[in-house]
This record gives sequence, C-alpha cells and structure tokens, in this order.
Amino acid sequence: MTTYKGVGVYAGRVIGPVLQMPEPIGEPAANLKLNPNETGEQAAERIKAAAEAVKADLLDRAEHASRDGKAVLKSTSQMATDRALLKGAIKLVENQGVAPERAIWEAATSFADQMQALGGYMAERVTDIYDVRARIVAELTGQPTPGIPTSDEPFVLAAIDLAPADTATLNPEQVIALITSDGGPQAHTAILARGLGLPAIVAAKGVTEIENGTVVYVDSNEGVVNTEPTDEDREAAEKYANRKPLADFDGEGVLADGTHVPLYANVGDGKSAEKAAGLKAEGVGLLRTEFGFLGYDAEPSVETQAETYKSVFDAFPGKHIVVRTLDAGADKPLPFLNTKEEENPALGVRGFRTDWTVPGVLTRQLEAIKKASEGSDADIWVMAPMISTTSEARNFANMLKEVGLETRGVMVETPAAAVNAEAILGEVDFVSIGTNDLTQYTMAADRLLGDLAHLNNPWQPAVLKMIKLTVEGARRASTATGTKKYVSVCGEAAADPALAVVLVGLGVDTLSMNAGAIAAVSAVLKSVTKEKAQQIAVEALSQISSAEAKAAARDMLPVLDELGL
Repeated sequence: MTTYKGVGVYAGRVIGPVLQMPEPIGEPAANLKLNPNETGEQAAERIKAAAEAVKADLLDRAEHASRDGKAVLKSTSQMATDRALLKGAIKLVENQGVAPERAIWEAATSFADQMQALGGYMAERVTDIYDVRARIVAELTGQPTPGIPTSDEPFVLAAIDLAPADTATLNPEQVIALITSDGGPQAHTAILARGLGLPAIVAAKGVTEIENGTVVYVDSNEGVVNTEPTDEDREAAEKYANRKPLADFDGEGVLADGTHVPLYANVGDGKSAEKAAGLKAEGVGLLRTEFGFLGYDAEPSVETQAETYKSVFDAFPGKHIVVRTLDAGADKPLPFLNTKEEENPALGVRGFRTDWTVPGVLTRQLEAIKKASEGSDADIWVMAPMISTTSEARNFANMLKEVGLETRGVMVETPAAAVNAEAILGEVDFVSIGTNDLTQYTMAADRLLGDLAHLNNPWQPAVLKMIKLTVEGARRASTATGTKKYVSVCGEAAADPALAVVLVGLGVDTLSMNAGAIAAVSAVLKSVTKEKAQQIAVEALSQISSAEAKAAARDMLPVLDELGL
C-alpha cells in the first residue's frame, strides 16, 4: 500500500476508483507560422474573437456556479481578454508571422512567467493563466475545451491542480472526492471544494502518479490517501456513508445550555444572499462587495453599486448585515485600482490601503451603501479590510460618520490589529476576524502556496492565540467604554465545526461562513455548553502544533464522528 499525505480541506471518508485529469491542450509547434491565406490583421481579429468567446463561456459558467465559483470565474474571465496578453500575441502575429495559436501560447507563457517571478498571490494566478491559454488555443484550433473526465461510476478525481473553471462546475454526485498534488488550503480549488461540500485533499505530492482505476481510500479529515484500502478504512468509509443526517438549520445558533451564538452567511451578491436566506442564515456576517466590481474595466457608478447592495439587503429584511468595503488587490486586482506592479502584492496596496493611492473610490462606495440602506430596514454594519493601526480605524470611522453610517467596524487580519485590538475598538464598534489572512501573516506563509500548507492552518496555536488576544482586547475596550464591543469570525475557520467550537470557547460572539456549512456547525455547537467549549479551547491552545490542536479538540467532540464531520 502507498500512502499519500496532504492537507484536508473538507471532511469526508470515501473509497472509489481514481481518474486522473486528462492531458491538457498540447503546445503548438514552436515553428508554427501564419497561414499564407490569412493576413496578420485577420489573424489578430481571430485571436480577439477567440478570447472574447472564452470570456463569454467563463461568464456563462459563472452564472451556473456556486457563490465562490461565480467570483473566481468572473475574475478568470478577465484574464482571457487582458490587454497586455492580447497585445503580446498580436505583436507576434503581425511582426513575426507567428500562427495565432502559437502566438497566444507564447504570450500567455511569458505572462505566466512574470507572475510566477512575483511570487505569492500573483504566482497562484499562473494556474488561471494556463487555463485561459488552453481555452483560447482550443477555440482557435477547434479542439475540445479542457474539462473534467466522465465515467459511468462515481470516482475520485486526481490532478496537479484544477483550474477554477473546472472546480466550479464539478458534479459532487459523480466526483466523490478531489485529490491534488499542488495547491494550498486557501487556494481556489480548496475554497470551491468546500463550497461544494466535496471531500478534498490538496498538496498531496505524488497522487498524480496513481494509475487510473486504482481504488483508493480518501480520508480528508486526516489528509490521507491509501492505495490499498484496509478493512479499517472500509469500515470508516461505510460509517461515513451511513452517517447521521444533518438536520436543516432552524434559524438560531445555540449551545446546549441555550447560549445564543448567531450564525451568519458570507455572501457576494443578491443571488447568494437569497440562497443563504433560504438556508435560514441569521443574517450576513460578510458581504464581499468586491464581487460587484468584478468584470468592470472602470469603477461602477454609485447607483450601480447601490443596486447590488440593495439586492442583498432585501434578502434579509430586518436582519443583521455586515458590509465589507472593497477588498481589492493581491489576488483580486481591479484595473481601475491596482495599476502598479508590486513585488509582494500580499503585503502591498490592498483593502483600505487603496484609498491612499486612488482617493474617492471608498467614499463613493460608502455613499452607495448609504443609498441602498435608505430603503431597507436591515441592521447594517460596515467594516474595512486590511486595517493595521488605530489611526486607520479612526479615519475609517470618521468616513462612515460623514455619510451617516452608524455601526462601524474593521477587519482583524494582521497581527498588528490583533495585538492592538483594545485601542482599535476604542474607535469602532466591532471587529471581524479574517482567519485566512490572519493565518498567513501570523505564520509568514503565503496562504496559496501548497508547499507551506502545513503552516497555513488556522489551527496553528499562534493563530488561536491571536484570536484570543483580539477577544481579550475587546473585553477591555467594552469595560473602558461601557459599551459592548463585538468580535466575529468571518474567515474559512468558522466553517470547520470543530474549530467553531474552539472559537466560541475563546469568546468569539458570532460566526459567519459559507451558508452551506451552517447546518453542520449548528449541529456541533448544540452538543456543547459554553463551559465545555471553553475547556476545549484551553486544550487546543495548550498544544504545540496545528495537528495536535485539531486532534485534541476533535477527541473532545464525539458528535463529529456521529455526523461524519
């Protein structure tokens, strides 16, 4: 038996045959020249048309994808018609007589090499560029578009990594698990797999060497793939298949002792908000407003923005809604904001910092939020991302005051904000912890880099201590001001039922997550009292590694095995 070890990103235990991702579109011949019957101008127009077709196809896929898939596909679609990419290809055609398919291949490869050299978030986009390259070449040459293999029986899909367009359209009834040799726990593949509720393991080196048809055991709780399932493995998989069904969320997150822990949804637009409302989320803990900016070459008008926000507010009349202002930059660049190349975009101009380089965009966004709120009875709170100092929190609070938005908050995504939470909460009413970024900055580990996946884990004791520091700072600020200061978690960590218990035990007031995860989190929270959650948090904090912290918490939560979580 060969065992492969990676990072589990969605819990599950299954057994099934492996199918490897098909070979990608092949590289056109290096000496492929322009057809004598086609002028350079005609070839250039074909390239543009193919790129537009790919963009349209990706946008069409986005309309049928999940919330996370929709955002990723919209972002990837912009790459298909990137001006620099097309200009580079057309230059090769017109100046050197290179065939269109070879020209786009060379231009995209050069583009990808530049992104790879930048490292961090930019390097992660290389997968997207290669996907766009293959799709345009397929369109130009009449080849089938790259995609997921098909089978008459459910299978475990193995790949180096998946392009967003493929992950976003996976059918969980056919693909019962996903295993990749590359990628990280916060990369697109992992995030989309969570959204689909698909057992998945990333950064499992060697899984692409497994032969098609090999029956494997996938335990994404432990991040393990076995090529010769044992009796114990089969028993575990059977137990998972026959797990106790999760009850639908009843609309109120409570602990066993009746303590209310509101469970909110992370959404990006009106459609995802309506879906979350249908799943009885208690409100919205994170409205990712940047989703409404994707696909625009210029800043959307105040009226256009307001319409998007109002569609979310209308889905939750009278309910709590937290709006995060534009979090552009790093892996979510926008052409009208992020115009300069940065050596390390993750540490660059993103979130609240974009207001320093492009003043006015944030003010207009706040005006749009205010405009949308005027026709709504929702309880609207507004927060800014990437806050590191107390003065930034004060400046943002003043901006909100000027437009008449009353409940003001900021994201805690940096160690600086966590250790300085008391002072920051002297300026604002609440904080929301973004565990994805807080983890990468605390551990100095790019959250999208598979080789650092073991570091980039919110179970890391150092990250749990950052969360504890934030809660303690909020308590001191509450005492000092005589007003309750709230702490929420809206990162991916809140969707992990075991970690959700730890967060509550640390003193977090509310949790926000992908709406599909709420039922599982609710079921586990109902099994513990506040005192028990605190005991589990203390035990997790006392461990020396993320694996041991997670194991310690899970050992104290037998309900997880009962529910197959």
